[in-house]
Amino acid sequence: MSGPWRAWDVALSRGEASGTCGATARQVVCATGSGGFVGRSRADGRITWTVPANDHGKSAGLVVDAADERAVTGVAGVLRAADLRTGARAWTHRQPSGGAYATLGAADGVVYAVGAFDPASGAAVLEAVRASDGTALWHRAVTWDPGEGIDAFRGRVYTTDGTRVTSRDARSGATVAVSPAGVECPHLVSGGHYLVCTGSPFSAGDVFPPVRRLDPNTLRPLPTPKTTIDKPVRGLISADGVLMLYEASAEDTSAGDWNAYDFESRRKLWSYYGTTDEAALTGRRFVTFTPGNDRATRGRVITIDLHAGPRATGSAAPGTSAPYPQTRDGEHPLLIVPGGDAGHLVVRARTHASLRSFPLP
Repeated sequence: MSGPWRAWDVALSRGEASGTCGATARQVVCATGSGGFVGRSRADGRITWTVPANDHGKSAGLVVDAADERAVTGVAGVLRAADLRTGARAWTHRQPSGGAYATLGAADGVVYAVGAFDPASGAAVLEAVRASDGTALWHRAVTWDPGEGIDAFRGRVYTTDGTRVTSRDARSGATVAVSPAGVECPHLVSGGHYLVCTGSPFSAGDVFPPVRRLDPNTLRPLPTPKTTIDKPVRGLISADGVLMLYEASAEDTSAGDWNAYDFESRRKLWSYYGTTDEAALTGRRFVTFTPGNDRATRGRVITIDLHAGPRATGSAAPGTSAPYPQTRDGEHPLLIVPGGDAGHLVVRARTHASLRSFPLP
Protein backbone atom coordinates (compact mmCIF):
# COMPACT_ATOMS: atom_id res chain seq x y z
CA MET A 1 0.00 0.00 0.00
CA SER A 2 3.06 2.26 0.15
CA GLY A 3 3.64 4.94 -2.47
CA PRO A 4 1.20 6.83 -4.68
CA TRP A 5 -0.88 5.43 -7.51
CA ARG A 6 1.34 4.70 -10.51
CA ALA A 7 1.02 3.16 -13.97
CA TRP A 8 1.53 -0.61 -14.09
CA ASP A 9 0.38 -3.79 -15.81
CA VAL A 10 0.17 -7.20 -14.10
CA ALA A 11 -1.24 -10.64 -14.89
CA LEU A 12 -3.93 -12.02 -12.57
CA SER A 13 -3.57 -15.30 -10.73
CA ARG A 14 -5.96 -18.11 -11.62
CA GLY A 15 -8.03 -17.52 -8.51
CA GLU A 16 -8.38 -13.78 -9.18
CA ALA A 17 -9.30 -14.41 -12.81
CA SER A 18 -12.38 -16.37 -11.71
CA GLY A 19 -13.45 -13.76 -9.17
CA THR A 20 -14.21 -10.05 -8.90
CA CYS A 21 -11.90 -7.05 -8.39
CA GLY A 22 -12.40 -3.64 -6.80
CA ALA A 23 -10.25 -0.84 -5.41
CA THR A 24 -10.02 1.61 -2.54
CA ALA A 25 -7.93 4.79 -2.48
CA ARG A 26 -5.07 2.68 -1.11
CA GLN A 27 -5.04 -0.63 -2.99
CA VAL A 28 -6.64 -3.05 -5.44
CA VAL A 29 -8.55 -5.98 -3.94
CA CYS A 30 -9.65 -9.10 -5.81
CA ALA A 31 -11.95 -11.82 -4.47
CA THR A 32 -11.02 -15.25 -5.76
CA GLY A 33 -13.51 -17.74 -7.15
CA SER A 34 -13.07 -19.87 -4.01
CA GLY A 35 -13.94 -17.09 -1.54
CA GLY A 36 -10.43 -15.83 -0.76
CA PHE A 37 -8.85 -12.41 -1.29
CA VAL A 38 -5.75 -10.91 -2.89
CA GLY A 39 -4.51 -7.40 -2.11
CA ARG A 40 -2.32 -5.55 -4.61
CA SER A 41 -0.15 -2.45 -4.27
CA ARG A 42 -1.36 0.78 -5.86
CA ALA A 43 2.28 1.64 -6.60
CA ASP A 44 3.24 -1.38 -8.73
CA GLY A 45 0.36 -3.87 -8.73
CA ARG A 46 2.33 -6.51 -6.86
CA ILE A 47 0.57 -8.83 -4.38
CA THR A 48 0.93 -7.49 -0.84
CA TRP A 49 -1.31 -9.94 1.01
CA THR A 50 -3.58 -12.94 0.49
CA VAL A 51 -6.43 -14.54 2.43
CA PRO A 52 -6.95 -18.11 1.15
CA ALA A 53 -10.25 -20.02 1.07
CA ASN A 54 -11.47 -23.23 -0.53
CA ASP A 55 -15.20 -22.78 -0.96
CA HIS A 56 -16.94 -24.21 -4.01
CA GLY A 57 -19.93 -22.67 -5.75
CA LYS A 58 -21.12 -19.58 -7.55
CA SER A 59 -19.73 -16.27 -6.31
CA ALA A 60 -22.11 -13.55 -5.10
CA GLY A 61 -19.53 -10.89 -5.98
CA LEU A 62 -17.44 -8.48 -3.93
CA VAL A 63 -18.12 -5.37 -1.86
CA VAL A 64 -15.35 -3.13 -0.57
CA ASP A 65 -16.13 -1.04 2.52
CA ALA A 66 -13.23 1.41 2.81
CA ALA A 67 -14.68 3.16 5.86
CA ASP A 68 -14.72 -0.07 7.90
CA GLU A 69 -11.61 -1.39 6.12
CA ARG A 70 -13.32 -4.56 4.98
CA ALA A 71 -13.65 -6.49 1.74
CA VAL A 72 -16.49 -9.03 1.71
CA THR A 73 -17.28 -11.80 -0.74
CA GLY A 74 -19.76 -14.67 -0.80
CA VAL A 75 -19.30 -18.11 -2.34
CA ALA A 76 -22.03 -20.72 -1.93
CA GLY A 77 -23.50 -20.13 1.55
CA VAL A 78 -20.51 -18.45 3.19
CA LEU A 79 -19.64 -14.77 3.56
CA ARG A 80 -15.97 -14.04 4.19
CA ALA A 81 -14.34 -10.73 5.05
CA ALA A 82 -10.74 -9.52 4.85
CA ASP A 83 -9.19 -6.70 6.89
CA LEU A 84 -7.96 -4.19 4.30
CA ARG A 85 -5.49 -2.66 6.76
CA THR A 86 -3.74 -5.84 7.91
CA GLY A 87 -4.51 -8.24 5.06
CA ALA A 88 -5.84 -10.83 7.52
CA ARG A 89 -9.10 -12.77 7.66
CA ALA A 90 -11.63 -10.63 9.57
CA TRP A 91 -14.69 -12.86 9.93
CA THR A 92 -16.83 -15.62 8.42
CA HIS A 93 -20.63 -15.83 8.35
CA ARG A 94 -22.72 -18.77 7.14
CA GLN A 95 -26.18 -18.54 5.59
CA PRO A 96 -28.55 -19.63 8.39
CA SER A 97 -30.71 -21.85 6.19
CA GLY A 98 -27.77 -23.40 4.40
CA GLY A 99 -28.61 -21.93 1.00
CA ALA A 100 -26.29 -20.09 -1.35
CA TYR A 101 -25.75 -16.34 -1.53
CA ALA A 102 -26.73 -14.70 -4.79
CA THR A 103 -25.79 -11.01 -4.53
CA LEU A 104 -24.21 -8.50 -2.14
CA GLY A 105 -24.53 -4.82 -1.34
CA ALA A 106 -23.12 -2.49 1.31
CA ALA A 107 -23.80 0.93 2.85
CA ASP A 108 -23.04 2.74 6.11
CA GLY A 109 -21.06 -0.07 7.70
CA VAL A 110 -23.55 -2.83 6.88
CA VAL A 111 -23.28 -5.64 4.32
CA TYR A 112 -26.52 -6.84 2.75
CA ALA A 113 -26.79 -10.27 1.15
CA VAL A 114 -29.59 -12.12 -0.63
CA GLY A 115 -29.43 -15.87 -0.21
CA ALA A 116 -31.35 -19.14 -0.26
CA PHE A 117 -33.07 -18.15 -3.49
CA ASP A 118 -35.82 -20.43 -4.80
CA PRO A 119 -36.31 -19.76 -8.54
CA ALA A 120 -39.65 -21.57 -8.55
CA SER A 121 -41.32 -19.39 -5.90
CA GLY A 122 -39.15 -16.27 -6.04
CA ALA A 123 -38.60 -16.59 -2.30
CA ALA A 124 -35.30 -15.42 -0.84
CA VAL A 125 -33.80 -14.12 2.40
CA LEU A 126 -32.29 -10.65 2.76
CA GLU A 127 -29.68 -10.50 5.52
CA ALA A 128 -27.92 -7.56 7.16
CA VAL A 129 -24.47 -8.19 8.65
CA ARG A 130 -22.20 -5.66 10.37
CA ALA A 131 -19.16 -5.05 8.16
CA SER A 132 -16.66 -4.60 10.98
CA ASP A 133 -17.14 -7.93 12.77
CA GLY A 134 -19.73 -10.01 10.86
CA THR A 135 -22.43 -9.76 13.52
CA ALA A 136 -25.84 -10.73 12.11
CA LEU A 137 -28.23 -7.77 12.54
CA TRP A 138 -31.48 -9.01 10.98
CA HIS A 139 -32.92 -11.12 8.17
CA ARG A 140 -36.20 -10.90 6.26
CA ALA A 141 -38.01 -13.06 3.74
CA VAL A 142 -38.29 -11.19 0.42
CA THR A 143 -39.62 -11.72 -3.07
CA TRP A 144 -36.67 -10.91 -5.28
CA ASP A 145 -35.81 -10.89 -8.98
CA PRO A 146 -32.60 -12.95 -9.47
CA GLY A 147 -31.28 -10.52 -12.08
CA GLU A 148 -31.35 -7.63 -9.61
CA GLY A 149 -28.99 -6.31 -6.95
CA ILE A 150 -29.41 -4.56 -3.60
CA ASP A 151 -29.56 -0.76 -3.36
CA ALA A 152 -28.96 0.99 -0.05
CA PHE A 153 -28.43 4.58 1.09
CA ARG A 154 -29.61 7.07 3.73
CA GLY A 155 -30.87 4.41 6.13
CA ARG A 156 -32.97 2.51 3.59
CA VAL A 157 -32.50 -0.77 1.70
CA TYR A 158 -34.24 -1.25 -1.65
CA THR A 159 -35.09 -4.42 -3.59
CA THR A 160 -37.34 -5.19 -6.54
CA ASP A 161 -39.18 -8.36 -7.47
CA GLY A 162 -39.19 -7.33 -11.13
CA THR A 163 -42.48 -5.47 -10.78
CA ARG A 164 -42.57 -3.42 -7.57
CA VAL A 165 -39.90 -1.90 -5.33
CA THR A 166 -39.78 -2.41 -1.56
CA SER A 167 -37.98 -0.10 0.86
CA ARG A 168 -36.84 -1.37 4.27
CA ASP A 169 -35.43 0.31 7.33
CA ALA A 170 -31.68 -0.37 7.46
CA ARG A 171 -31.70 -0.78 11.26
CA SER A 172 -34.50 -3.32 11.56
CA GLY A 173 -35.36 -4.62 8.08
CA ALA A 174 -38.98 -3.57 8.55
CA THR A 175 -40.85 -2.57 5.39
CA VAL A 176 -41.45 1.19 5.20
CA ALA A 177 -42.74 1.65 1.62
CA VAL A 178 -43.76 -0.23 -1.53
CA SER A 179 -43.98 1.35 -4.97
CA PRO A 180 -47.56 1.84 -6.18
CA ALA A 181 -49.25 -0.59 -8.52
CA GLY A 182 -48.98 0.53 -12.12
CA VAL A 183 -45.39 1.78 -11.77
CA GLU A 184 -43.45 -1.04 -13.38
CA CYS A 185 -39.94 -1.65 -12.10
CA PRO A 186 -38.31 -4.59 -13.89
CA HIS A 187 -34.88 -3.07 -13.17
CA LEU A 188 -33.83 -0.71 -10.37
CA VAL A 189 -30.92 1.73 -10.77
CA SER A 190 -29.51 3.80 -7.91
CA GLY A 191 -26.78 6.39 -7.43
CA GLY A 192 -26.25 9.30 -5.08
CA HIS A 193 -29.65 9.59 -3.40
CA TYR A 194 -31.63 8.77 -6.56
CA LEU A 195 -33.73 5.75 -7.59
CA VAL A 196 -34.82 4.99 -11.15
CA CYS A 197 -36.91 2.18 -12.62
CA THR A 198 -36.22 1.04 -16.18
CA GLY A 199 -37.12 -1.88 -18.38
CA SER A 200 -35.24 -5.11 -17.82
CA PRO A 201 -31.94 -5.46 -19.70
CA PHE A 202 -32.83 -9.14 -20.10
CA SER A 203 -36.19 -8.55 -21.80
CA ALA A 204 -36.62 -9.90 -25.33
CA GLY A 205 -39.54 -7.61 -26.15
CA ASP A 206 -39.68 -4.53 -28.35
CA VAL A 207 -41.66 -2.31 -25.96
CA PHE A 208 -40.24 -1.28 -22.59
CA PRO A 209 -41.73 0.41 -19.52
CA PRO A 210 -40.99 4.14 -19.28
CA VAL A 211 -38.02 5.26 -17.24
CA ARG A 212 -39.39 6.47 -13.89
CA ARG A 213 -37.60 8.29 -11.10
CA LEU A 214 -38.93 7.29 -7.65
CA ASP A 215 -39.09 9.28 -4.43
CA PRO A 216 -36.68 7.39 -2.11
CA ASN A 217 -38.99 7.92 0.88
CA THR A 218 -42.42 7.11 -0.54
CA LEU A 219 -41.41 5.21 -3.71
CA ARG A 220 -43.96 7.24 -5.64
CA PRO A 221 -43.01 8.34 -9.17
CA LEU A 222 -41.44 11.76 -9.73
CA PRO A 223 -41.23 13.79 -12.95
CA THR A 224 -38.64 12.14 -15.17
CA PRO A 225 -36.90 13.17 -18.42
CA LYS A 226 -38.30 11.50 -21.52
CA THR A 227 -36.22 8.70 -22.98
CA THR A 228 -35.99 6.92 -26.30
CA ILE A 229 -37.92 3.78 -27.18
CA ASP A 230 -34.73 1.70 -27.31
CA LYS A 231 -33.89 -1.06 -24.87
CA PRO A 232 -32.38 0.21 -21.58
CA VAL A 233 -29.36 -2.01 -20.99
CA ARG A 234 -27.53 -0.38 -18.08
CA GLY A 235 -27.79 2.78 -16.00
CA LEU A 236 -25.54 4.84 -13.73
CA ILE A 237 -26.54 7.90 -11.68
CA SER A 238 -24.18 10.65 -10.52
CA ALA A 239 -24.32 12.33 -7.12
CA ASP A 240 -25.77 15.49 -8.72
CA GLY A 241 -28.56 13.72 -10.56
CA VAL A 242 -27.36 12.87 -14.05
CA LEU A 243 -28.62 9.51 -15.31
CA MET A 244 -26.31 7.79 -17.81
CA LEU A 245 -28.40 5.20 -19.63
CA TYR A 246 -27.07 2.83 -22.26
CA GLU A 247 -29.87 2.25 -24.76
CA ALA A 248 -29.62 -0.18 -27.66
CA SER A 249 -31.78 -1.87 -30.25
CA ALA A 250 -33.73 -4.78 -28.81
CA GLU A 251 -32.63 -6.91 -31.78
CA ASP A 252 -28.92 -6.11 -31.43
CA THR A 253 -27.43 -4.77 -28.19
CA SER A 254 -23.83 -4.89 -29.50
CA ALA A 255 -24.06 -1.16 -30.23
CA GLY A 256 -26.12 1.68 -28.83
CA ASP A 257 -25.93 5.11 -27.23
CA TRP A 258 -24.99 6.33 -23.80
CA ASN A 259 -27.59 9.03 -23.15
CA ALA A 260 -27.24 11.63 -20.40
CA TYR A 261 -30.45 12.81 -18.67
CA ASP A 262 -30.54 15.57 -16.05
CA PHE A 263 -33.07 15.00 -13.25
CA GLU A 264 -33.03 18.66 -12.18
CA SER A 265 -33.82 20.18 -15.58
CA ARG A 266 -35.68 17.04 -16.71
CA ARG A 267 -34.05 17.07 -20.13
CA LYS A 268 -31.66 15.03 -22.21
CA LEU A 269 -28.16 16.52 -22.18
CA TRP A 270 -26.16 14.57 -24.79
CA SER A 271 -25.40 11.18 -26.38
CA TYR A 272 -22.28 9.14 -27.07
CA TYR A 273 -22.26 6.17 -29.46
CA GLY A 274 -20.73 3.03 -28.00
CA THR A 275 -20.32 -0.70 -28.41
CA THR A 276 -20.20 -1.61 -24.71
CA ASP A 277 -22.34 -1.04 -21.65
CA GLU A 278 -19.22 -1.06 -19.46
CA ALA A 279 -18.77 2.36 -17.88
CA ALA A 280 -18.15 4.15 -14.58
CA LEU A 281 -18.46 7.55 -12.93
CA THR A 282 -15.69 9.47 -11.22
CA GLY A 283 -16.31 12.98 -9.93
CA ARG A 284 -17.91 15.00 -12.72
CA ARG A 285 -16.76 12.57 -15.41
CA PHE A 286 -18.34 9.66 -17.23
CA VAL A 287 -15.84 6.95 -18.19
CA THR A 288 -16.25 4.30 -20.88
CA PHE A 289 -14.43 2.64 -23.79
CA THR A 290 -14.27 4.06 -27.30
CA PRO A 291 -16.36 2.15 -29.88
CA GLY A 292 -14.80 -1.18 -30.81
CA ASN A 293 -15.84 -0.78 -34.46
CA ASP A 294 -14.05 2.56 -34.95
CA ARG A 295 -10.58 1.73 -36.26
CA ALA A 296 -9.26 5.24 -35.70
CA THR A 297 -10.05 5.47 -31.99
CA ARG A 298 -10.79 1.97 -30.65
CA GLY A 299 -8.89 0.41 -27.79
CA ARG A 300 -8.95 3.51 -25.60
CA VAL A 301 -10.67 4.83 -22.51
CA ILE A 302 -12.56 8.11 -22.85
CA THR A 303 -13.76 10.44 -20.09
CA ILE A 304 -16.60 12.88 -20.75
CA ASP A 305 -17.86 15.80 -18.66
CA LEU A 306 -21.28 14.75 -17.34
CA HIS A 307 -22.95 18.07 -18.10
CA ALA A 308 -20.96 19.37 -21.10
CA GLY A 309 -20.81 16.12 -23.12
CA PRO A 310 -18.44 14.79 -25.80
CA ARG A 311 -18.41 18.01 -27.86
CA ALA A 312 -17.20 20.22 -25.01
CA THR A 313 -14.00 22.27 -25.31
CA GLY A 314 -11.49 23.72 -22.89
CA SER A 315 -11.25 22.23 -19.42
CA ALA A 316 -14.51 20.29 -19.99
CA ALA A 317 -13.27 18.63 -23.20
CA PRO A 318 -13.18 14.81 -23.33
CA GLY A 319 -9.97 13.06 -22.34
CA THR A 320 -8.73 9.94 -24.17
CA SER A 321 -6.12 7.43 -23.07
CA ALA A 322 -3.44 5.86 -25.22
CA PRO A 323 -4.49 2.60 -26.89
CA TYR A 324 -3.70 -0.37 -24.64
CA PRO A 325 -4.07 -4.11 -25.34
CA GLN A 326 -6.23 -4.43 -22.21
CA THR A 327 -8.81 -1.94 -23.50
CA ARG A 328 -9.57 -3.71 -26.77
CA ASP A 329 -13.15 -4.94 -27.08
CA GLY A 330 -11.91 -8.50 -27.65
CA GLU A 331 -10.55 -8.46 -24.09
CA HIS A 332 -14.05 -7.75 -22.70
CA PRO A 333 -12.52 -5.21 -20.30
CA LEU A 334 -14.01 -3.92 -17.05
CA LEU A 335 -13.44 -0.53 -15.42
CA ILE A 336 -12.38 -0.18 -11.78
CA VAL A 337 -12.36 3.32 -10.26
CA PRO A 338 -10.30 3.59 -7.04
CA GLY A 339 -11.92 5.43 -4.15
CA GLY A 340 -10.91 8.96 -3.26
CA ASP A 341 -9.18 11.27 -5.69
CA ALA A 342 -6.65 8.71 -6.93
CA GLY A 343 -6.36 10.21 -10.41
CA HIS A 344 -5.99 6.71 -11.86
CA LEU A 345 -8.16 4.04 -13.44
CA VAL A 346 -7.69 0.28 -13.38
CA VAL A 347 -8.82 -1.79 -16.36
CA ARG A 348 -9.37 -5.50 -15.95
CA ALA A 349 -8.98 -7.54 -19.13
CA ARG A 350 -10.99 -10.74 -18.97
CA THR A 351 -9.82 -12.66 -22.05
CA HIS A 352 -6.16 -12.44 -21.05
CA ALA A 353 -6.66 -11.96 -17.32
CA SER A 354 -4.74 -8.87 -16.23
CA LEU A 355 -4.96 -5.49 -14.54
CA ARG A 356 -3.61 -2.21 -15.90
CA SER A 357 -3.41 1.01 -13.93
CA PHE A 358 -3.00 4.34 -15.76
CA PRO A 359 -3.74 8.03 -15.18
CA LEU A 360 -7.32 9.18 -15.62
CA PRO A 361 -7.48 10.71 -19.13
